[in-house]
Amino acid sequence: METYQAHETAIIDPGSTIGEGTLIWHFSHIMSGCIIGRKCTIGQNVVISPDVVLGDGVKVQNNVSVYTGVICEDDVFLGPGCVFTNILNPRSAIPRKHRYEKTRVKKGATIGANATVLCGHTVGQYALVGAGAVVTKDVPPYALVVGNPAVQKGWVSEYGHRLAFNGQGIAVCPESGERYLLHEGKITKAN
Repeated sequence: METYQAHETAIIDPGSTIGEGTLIWHFSHIMSGCIIGRKCTIGQNVVISPDVVLGDGVKVQNNVSVYTGVICEDDVFLGPGCVFTNILNPRSAIPRKHRYEKTRVKKGATIGANATVLCGHTVGQYALVGAGAVVTKDVPPYALVVGNPAVQKGWVSEYGHRLAFNGQGIAVCPESGERYLLHEGKITKAN
């Protein structure tokens, strides 16, 4: 008995693993060998390629292709039309499937609509990649990056709010009330 729900137009290849409570919408293709966690949402016209790993609670919006080599940890948000690559120097006539680069999106991170993440990089936990940004290097945890190429413009809370640090390096999330410390270019949550 299936423990997930898939629209009748979705294609789910044998050999994929899909967690309980996951929803898969219209015209999406789940390829063999991928692992999709519990309570994920896979939007319309999405492709999840072989050997991709999506943790629990991942939301993949419409028109996203998640290619082999991508690992998304729990509670990642992939905005509409965002793009991943898996080869640094693709050529149509030269097969390079044995050279796929790994890309990791850490727990709670957001990739904005139409953003591009070049392969071989890590997007840190709770980082926020702005809409249309092009990620060409690792993104630190809690960082807000925008532009092409993406550059850091600040820090965000786990709720996705921009953090304003005082002279002591302390910021408070306006929604959760959680406190954050900025020390030597790194963010930690205060107790």
